[in-house]
Formats: sequence, structure tokens, C-alpha cells
Amino acid sequence: MSRFEILLTLGMVAVTFPVRYLPMLWVGRIRLSEGVHRALEYVPVAVLTAIISPMVLMPAGHLDLGWDNAYLFASLVSGVLAWKYQHLLLTIAGGLVSFVGWRLLMNVL
Repeated sequence: MSRFEILLTLGMVAVTFPVRYLPMLWVGRIRLSEGVHRALEYVPVAVLTAIISPMVLMPAGHLDLGWDNAYLFASLVSGVLAWKYQHLLLTIAGGLVSFVGWRLLMNVL
């Protein structure tokens, strides 16, 4: 690693570590209400939805709700499998198989 890369890495650590660590120190000392705890349970789902939704609904950079959108088809299949069976491996495998199968069927792959 060059001197620049080391300085760049240390700078990123100096900027990101306090921002992430200090709130954890304060929250550990503050008693949060039951309502706040209930609300915080939805944070992972909200973050995952915010990350995945653009990839599924806009795979080419614009809104695509057509039949040839394999991402949308596979996410719908995965959603149904997760809801019906509540089995993580089945959901992942079903999503992957439906994605590849749909791409092959639509002659996109």
C-alpha cells in the first residue's frame, strides 16, 4: 500500500468511526420507550426495501413493470415463497431459479 492509500484509509476511519460509535455509547445510557423499541424493529426491513426496490423496479435506470423484467418476476416469486413457507433457503433458491428461468424464457440471457 502506498502512503496515500494508508492516509486515505485512516481518514475514512477518522470520519466514519465516531459517527457510528458515539451514538451507540449514548443510546446505551438512555432508556428508550417501548414505542421507540417497537419502531426500531422495522428499521432493517425499511433499509432492505430501500436497497432492493430500485434494483427490482428500475433495472435499466427507468421504471420497468413489463413482463420481461426478470428482477420483478423473481422478487414476486421470492415474496410468495417467503410468505407461504417461511424458509430462507427455499426462498433464495426459488428466487434464483425463477430469475434464470424467466431470463431464458424471455431470451434475455
